[in-house]
Amino acid sequence: MAPRNAPTARHRRLASEMRRLREQAGITVQQAAASLGADRTMISNIEAARTGLSEERVRQLASLYGCPDLALVDGLAAMTGPRRPSHWWDEYRGKIPEGHIEVSEVEHHATRIRTAQTVHLPGLLQTEDHARAIFELTVPKLSRLEVELRVAHRLARQRILTGTAPTPYVGIIHEAALRMEFGGHDVARAQLMHLADASERANVTLLVIPFSAGDFYGAGQSVLYAEGPVRQLDTVQLDTAMGAHFVDAPTPLANYRSLLDLMERSALSADKSREFIRSIARRL
Repeated sequence: MAPRNAPTARHRRLASEMRRLREQAGITVQQAAASLGADRTMISNIEAARTGLSEERVRQLASLYGCPDLALVDGLAAMTGPRRPSHWWDEYRGKIPEGHIEVSEVEHHATRIRTAQTVHLPGLLQTEDHARAIFELTVPKLSRLEVELRVAHRLARQRILTGTAPTPYVGIIHEAALRMEFGGHDVARAQLMHLADASERANVTLLVIPFSAGDFYGAGQSVLYAEGPVRQLDTVQLDTAMGAHFVDAPTPLANYRSLLDLMERSALSADKSREFIRSIARRL
């Protein structure tokens, strides 16, 4: 296929998974290329996401690498397609940081999302006023247009939680995040009530870790865990001072799954969490 000038996060992930399959099979780049009757640069370009992949080529390479996991191969095949398919987030490309765009893509394709927040509330559940207050605190300071673009993009991301086939979502939130009054009392109260109302949706579960829980695993971390069609294609997104950072290696993914499991054990039940959120809102 033709070279891809600007691969998406999804296509870069496909490329890294094809490299992982080859390395697990103990096959060199030269051997893979020779088996296909091609030059080694073709395999190198595929694994660097410089060249696109068709579904047929993915299955051909998976067979060559002896991958026995048919569900994984199907998942990889589903990640192929147009070099730049049209999605709603394309209108924000070049207007907001690329990391924000990539988070949209990861969330869009996730089969389930788990997140843990200890200072900020989950972006997928923020009100417009709360999100605006957050972006107005960005350093260096953003222009009014930049703030409004990021707010609009954040609100658009939230569509995955509504509609005819909403994405299952589990949010773990520490009490500290619930008590941060970004935008003032009125904005904070409205935001908390919005959280409580959202938790009543069938696909949304919110779990609160109260101060009374004491110390807990994952303190201080912000984690978004997006599940793929198979566990090998899960993705973790971490917020850093330099922007979004993505993790997809098997061992770190397993560690983050365990971490979120432990954080859930420290949290109140879904019903108690909802009432806890409403109780804080009533005192504002």
